[in-house]
Amino acid sequence: MLAETPTTRPDTPAATTAAAGAARRRHDDAPDTMALFGRLADLPEGPEREALRDELVTLWLPMAHRIAGRFRDRGESLEDLRQVAALGLVKAIDRFDPERGAFESYAVPTITGEVKRHFRDRMWALRVPRRVQELRNKVRVARRELTQNPGSPEPSVAALAAHTGLTEDEVGAGMEALESFSTLSLDAELSVGDDGYSLADTLGAADASYDTVIDRESAKEGLRRLPERERAILYMRFFEDMTQSRIADQLGISQMHVSRLISRSCARVRDEATGQRTVRG
Repeated sequence: MLAETPTTRPDTPAATTAAAGAARRRHDDAPDTMALFGRLADLPEGPEREALRDELVTLWLPMAHRIAGRFRDRGESLEDLRQVAALGLVKAIDRFDPERGAFESYAVPTITGEVKRHFRDRMWALRVPRRVQELRNKVRVARRELTQNPGSPEPSVAALAAHTGLTEDEVGAGMEALESFSTLSLDAELSVGDDGYSLADTLGAADASYDTVIDRESAKEGLRRLPERERAILYMRFFEDMTQSRIADQLGISQMHVSRLISRSCARVRDEATGQRTVRG
């Protein structure tokens, strides 16, 4: 009996392409478990279903670990990433419908999404709005794509905006977020040696004395414009700390008159200092 001759020779480009495509689609950690998933779909909740589910998790766990390995060196331990990927695998197994195609096609984006959510929700030292996180990711990917060729210059904000379709303000927010993934303690040492100082030592603070200086300079001109007697009353009251009764006795006027003069003089100086001159009769 003559054997049937294949229509495509093994060494033809079509055959080579098909073989390469099959190699790309399959991995050593992608077992053939369609029959097990078929059984899982037919089993009710109970010990037998749990055992079969655990078996599927064990078979596909190497693939979950491979996906977790793609995210190494991003500030999270590989062991923690594998735990997150395993959680994504369990979710994929529970939600998979064997009638809708291969498990790997469903599981890979499910597990990858779980790992990305982990970075988005757990790895930021401070809570950052999701919109800013998305801008950060777009800018990071765009920078990588624009500098993938050796010798490529660092892309400008305009170039990143054109590449991503974002505005330059959005690119700026994404670039700021690139540098804000982690925080630095205010107690962090910024120098070595006996004269070392911390980050907190470099931060300035508002000095209340500045406000006092501004207030004094603002009041000077108004004080100069006061009548001589009113300037004298303010000086005795606020610089010599004399009581209104003593001032009244010294000037030969009533205490009530002294009180009115102090109130009127202070209001006039305040109005002139704030640019709100008031016409007084």
